[in-house]
Amino acid sequence: MIGKLRYSLAFKILAGVVLLLALLSLFIGMIGYRGFTEAILEQYVEGAFRTADSAAELVNPDHIERFVESGGKTGEYEAVHFSMNRLCNSQGVTFIYVIQPDRTDYGHIKFIFSTINDESPYTQYEFGFVRATTNDEYREKYRQMYEEGLERALVVRDSGYIQTDKHITAMIPLKGADRKTKAILCVQRQLDVLDAARIRYVRNVLLALAAVSALVILGQGAFIYQRMLAPVLQITKEADRFADESIPAEKKLAEQIPFRDEIGDLADAVDRMEEQVCTYMDNLTRITAEKEHMAAELNVARKIQSGMLPNLFPPFPEKKSIDLFASMNPAREVGGDFYDFFLVDEDHLAMVIADVSGKGIPAALFMMVSDILIRTEVKHGTHPAEALTRVNDRLCSSNRAEMFVTTWLGILELSSGRLQAANAGHEYPAIMRAGGEYELYRDPHGLVLGGLEGIVYRDYEVQLKKGDCIFVYTDGVTEAADKDNRQFGTDRMLQALNKEKDKSADKVLSRVLADIRKFVGKAPQFDDITMMCLKYKGPEDEDKGGQVRPDAEI
Repeated sequence: MIGKLRYSLAFKILAGVVLLLALLSLFIGMIGYRGFTEAILEQYVEGAFRTADSAAELVNPDHIERFVESGGKTGEYEAVHFSMNRLCNSQGVTFIYVIQPDRTDYGHIKFIFSTINDESPYTQYEFGFVRATTNDEYREKYRQMYEEGLERALVVRDSGYIQTDKHITAMIPLKGADRKTKAILCVQRQLDVLDAARIRYVRNVLLALAAVSALVILGQGAFIYQRMLAPVLQITKEADRFADESIPAEKKLAEQIPFRDEIGDLADAVDRMEEQVCTYMDNLTRITAEKEHMAAELNVARKIQSGMLPNLFPPFPEKKSIDLFASMNPAREVGGDFYDFFLVDEDHLAMVIADVSGKGIPAALFMMVSDILIRTEVKHGTHPAEALTRVNDRLCSSNRAEMFVTTWLGILELSSGRLQAANAGHEYPAIMRAGGEYELYRDPHGLVLGGLEGIVYRDYEVQLKKGDCIFVYTDGVTEAADKDNRQFGTDRMLQALNKEKDKSADKVLSRVLADIRKFVGKAPQFDDITMMCLKYKGPEDEDKGGQVRPDAEI
């Protein structure tokens, strides 16, 4: 069950949603944490400076020297010290003290006043106590206040060894009537309250994330099951039933699954597939007794298959940036090769060419399902590699016949010529640059579709410029053999392409097919021959006119 859960579509979607929520919460939390810290620190700093201003009003700077000379024994000194101590406790700061630095190098300070909060575990300094300046930052602040007229300074100590834990120190100069600094008043506040507030913030963010994730999992899980899993399971069950009984359902899947989305399209496609398969089987049963009817019924099947492939050329007359042509010549009445092309939107053209393992009706049915799945995934807005990854998983999930299909899928951006493509075990495409010749483009390959579940395919990009061409094909082109079992091969294919390289796309395909037939001679055709050629004319260049590909071979 753990293995099934890991490969479950619902699990992957929910895991992606939760991961997105986690990343979003982390991003917002980091921004909020920084803003929250800055706001709290700003309040801390402003509070410290307000306390410092209040303490400065208690001290007459011109009496500092008198306090020093008396050793802090005057009544005025004691009154100021008492008021300052009461202010320290009422404002919740750790220390309020007044110092005189050694102005030779500001390397030492002498305490004139020193008060401490009664709830603090620290010890206050005695009057006249001299100690080394804490560090260069303090020394520079002292110098600026005495020599440059700095009106206020802040030191934040939140890293390294700190004797009194993390804290901030707000400093203001005490200036006499002559506007000269007589001493420096300092207010120190510990940052333990700030740390506690930040911890509460982080805890609240994590709790909110857990709550939102739980709600999303429940809500999204119910939605996914209702709108995706239940219909897919229903379609799978019907497909299994039809595979065992070969009898159409009394009630169509399209009636049971009324959604107008890809699931609904798949249900409708399965209904149509059942109808076509049953029709074909009925015809096959009848023509078994009458040999002359078999050819007629197989011809009908061939027309059905041919009708599923795009056959109107040029396919998009309004798109002047491309010249596109394709053909499929099956080895039997119906084949396993297929090509497809369609507009994903007004600026993106999807192109598909594929080769199903095997021949005949099974290959044709597998071809139909593969084509529907690929078209559905691409129209859903996915990239080529992502589309092939999803189609592969779907084919593997119910591939009782153990068939597979090689596939090349490309999406061309008409306005820029940027071609994004992915290859699932298919032949290398051939590319001709403007003014050059056709050459094989050895693109990265992935495993065939339907071969192994869980394969992840890779996209690659090719930049087409005006006059560039791309030619894709199935192995029926290169593996066409003559009576001596010699194969046509890649070299002969490239030679055929370069004979008509400057002609239109349909002329290019006609030349390749003509050279194949000349080489093969009277030897029978053992594999489908499918080709597609696109010439990129650039945004402003497009040939006019059109033609319809006939059902006969070109």
